[in-house]
Amino acid sequence: MDAQRSAIALPRVSPLSNGTLLAALGVASFSFSFPGTVWALDGFGPWSATGVRGVIAAVIAAAALLWTRAPVPARADRPALVIVAGGCGVGFPLLTTLALQTSSTAHSAIVIGVLPMATATISALRTGRRPSRTFWAAAGTGALAVIAFTLSRNQGRPTIADLFLFGALLVCAAGYAEGGRLSAHMPGWRVIAWGVVLAAPVNLAVSAWAFPHEPVHLTAKAVLGMAYIAGVSQFGAFVLWYQGMGRIGVPRASQLQLAQPLLTLVWAVLLLGEPLGPAAPVTAAVILACIVVTQRARAS
Repeated sequence: MDAQRSAIALPRVSPLSNGTLLAALGVASFSFSFPGTVWALDGFGPWSATGVRGVIAAVIAAAALLWTRAPVPARADRPALVIVAGGCGVGFPLLTTLALQTSSTAHSAIVIGVLPMATATISALRTGRRPSRTFWAAAGTGALAVIAFTLSRNQGRPTIADLFLFGALLVCAAGYAEGGRLSAHMPGWRVIAWGVVLAAPVNLAVSAWAFPHEPVHLTAKAVLGMAYIAGVSQFGAFVLWYQGMGRIGVPRASQLQLAQPLLTLVWAVLLLGEPLGPAAPVTAAVILACIVVTQRARAS
């Protein structure tokens, strides 16, 4: 089986398989990203927060690549790595940080809840393979559930923050899909390591522009938040995530992320004191049911 087929194929796997566990741990790690970003914004502006997290992550990734003497990626893999860099190393962090200036963590998490559907769609279009109808029905139901939840919290109208979030999920879905495809034949940690290293020049430029315009105040929350989004959200969580996707396939792994908005809602309440509306438990039940179905569905 070639790399593209192995990245998208969905063999029947145990819900407790190593790939599923790795992807689930990645999702759990990502679920703290929005609260971490809010804490970082306590001392950084949105542009400086994005640039600094990318630069720190690139330093960690470059050190790991040098320590292990990782080979330079093959020429055929470089275009996909550029997409990973643009989507996961720059686009998603910047757009979500801009959104979190005016949007609550809970609201932003639910909007991004359609990311699994977007990832599976882009992956299917990219590889030419199609998951089963059952898979698409469950994934679509999950996506509709989070969209309905989002609109119910905002009187049925999208905001500027929602547009930032929509752009973020599109570029991130592309990065996830390409990263998952590469992880079928390249260690997952190398995929994100090369991605953040490739994004480093852009993040350095963003930081250089932002510092004179956005004064930095190093509060305890800001430092803790920056440490998390740089070391975990931008690198460590991706190591787990891409490794999991490489083992169980992009569409199936992407649907595990339907649980991420629910976890982020919990952290928003516990860590940030945000209110939780009555619709959240219903949405949670629907999304969890969709995860069960998509984990069991076979590809056509």
